[in-house]
Amino acid sequence: MTQQVQGVIAPGKNEPVRVETILVPDPGPGEAVVRVQACGVCHTDLHYKQGGINDDFPFLLGHEAAGIVESVGEGVSDVAPGDFVILNWRAVCGQCRACLRGRPQYCFDTHNAEQKMTLLDGTELSPALGIGAFAEKTLVAAGQCTKVAPSVSPAVAGLLGCGVMAGIGAAINTGQVGRGDSVAVIGCGGVGDAAVVGARLAGAAKIIAVDIDDRKLETARTMGATHTVNSRSTDPIEAIRELTGGFGADVVIEAVGRPETYKQAFYARDLAGTVVLVGVPTPDMRLDLPLIDVFGRGGALKSSWYGDCLPSRDFPMLIDLHQQGRIDLAAFVTETIGLGDIEKAFARMHEGDVLRSVVEFS
Repeated sequence: MTQQVQGVIAPGKNEPVRVETILVPDPGPGEAVVRVQACGVCHTDLHYKQGGINDDFPFLLGHEAAGIVESVGEGVSDVAPGDFVILNWRAVCGQCRACLRGRPQYCFDTHNAEQKMTLLDGTELSPALGIGAFAEKTLVAAGQCTKVAPSVSPAVAGLLGCGVMAGIGAAINTGQVGRGDSVAVIGCGGVGDAAVVGARLAGAAKIIAVDIDDRKLETARTMGATHTVNSRSTDPIEAIRELTGGFGADVVIEAVGRPETYKQAFYARDLAGTVVLVGVPTPDMRLDLPLIDVFGRGGALKSSWYGDCLPSRDFPMLIDLHQQGRIDLAAFVTETIGLGDIEKAFARMHEGDVLRSVVEFS
């Protein structure tokens, strides 16, 4: 039976979000309905609202979530009603050329629910990243549900659904930070701080946090940064080189997603070093680099989608590390809010005094 729930939609480009009644159908083959317990307010949701992803309005926002599987459709065997799950936006297909080559973290045919959630008048909604979890319940592909230990707080677990996993994975999976490496992270919001945590987990000897906000830099220190650079008052390229013996960092992670900061990352790395782009640019952005510099500096220029994670492998591992006290995922939760507070949370995001606002459902 179709259910009516409350959810937050972005009705049009740059229009204020609003709470609406959402119709959630019963799960079809390969689908699941999840009762959402918590969902983080991610910058990607703001991109959707601003039209920076595409123009398939109205969007059902929210994707960084955890909750309880309520029902499953035909053919679903990996999860069952009552399971506590983190929602992921890359449900691997198992059949594409990446999956068949044993690299499912690069799956080229990830899938979402076939059915659409709608407004009361029948208007079809586009769920953010195929999830749409700023809602009391949501319909997803069963492969988007990753079962984890139910003893962890939903507000904490849900953060692995996007930002924290993206940052940790950018360091460990994409950047392949190794023991003794020097790492610079440009942009110290939630994703950047998660990259700091990932670099620390990987054994980096020097972790340089770069931002224009001293409050964010101080938070990055609590996450494991060994040095900080305020790029509003200091040239970050020169500062990173000075802190690395004049050479540049082995790995530079760009967590802003702008051409200006990408160029800083490119020139702040050591010869044969690695640049990892995990910040999300908008479609209009362009990058101009001398091709001779790309050739002459060697190394690797990488993009990190979702931290190149494999949810079934990485989510339970990181939850285990959190429960062992080796990483403090709870430190990323700045505040918990209600469904009606999301517009304010977007504003606070710009003010720079939150890592994550998390919507909690009763």
